[in-house]
Amino acid sequence: MESGYSPVNGVQVYYELHGHARSGRAPLLLLHGGGDTIGTSFHWIVPELAKNRQVMALEREGYGRTEDVRNLPFSFEQSADDTVALLERLGIWHSDFFGFSNGGRIALESPSVTRR
Repeated sequence: MESGYSPVNGVQVYYELHGHARSGRAPLLLLHGGGDTIGTSFHWIVPELAKNRQVMALEREGYGRTEDVRNLPFSFEQSADDTVALLERLGIWHSDFFGFSNGGRIALESPSVTRR
């Protein structure tokens, strides 16, 4: 597993990468639910998913290891923008999204974010 922080829209976003990139297989991005973290939403399934593909997860602003520094009201649109910006920052241009609860809504918003 690789983990770290990446600057995204003024926030140091915590992320994890599990498994290895597979040729012809997009990484799977996991988006946790509201009030959750990577661990509380996906702890048990990450090892299984990472057997066959690279799995990435992040903790949104104000959750887990990502601080709430912008003091903005929560919005699905901002979370989607942050998600896409992190992927781009890490050089991931194509991925599959899997979101739990609020993470599902963010996954639905993410394709509508304009790529830079």
